[in-house]
Amino acid sequence: MTTDHPAVLFLCVHNAGRSQMAAGLLRLAAGSSIIVSSAGSDPAEALNPAVVAAMEEIGVDITDRAPTKLTDDMIQAVDVVVTMGCGDACPVYAGKRYLDWEVEDPASQPLEVVRTIRDDIAARVNRLIEELLDERV
Repeated sequence: MTTDHPAVLFLCVHNAGRSQMAAGLLRLAAGSSIIVSSAGSDPAEALNPAVVAAMEEIGVDITDRAPTKLTDDMIQAVDVVVTMGCGDACPVYAGKRYLDWEVEDPASQPLEVVRTIRDDIAARVNRLIEELLDERV
């Protein structure tokens, strides 16, 4: 692993929904024990408002986050890259561990659907945390 703490990058196309939810959920659940970042291959101009609302419902404030363009340095700095629906738009780097999470896109979805997507991502994040922290023991 790259540091004393595992580092995870959540990656999707627009970095306005799925990857932002995953990063927020990981920060909440793992605290400082896992380094987390998120990015997009073609970032949107702003976060999806339904995603922000769904996260606020569970006490996760992501209003200070903004879609971020993926850079080579971001990938080089992490141990695990979690792709979330970006397909060929997300580059693959040798020597990095990749997980591909097939998660529904919250874009243009009503809040009820975004909640379901959030909960799906939360379950995946919790499994990832267990796995990463077990590797440290």
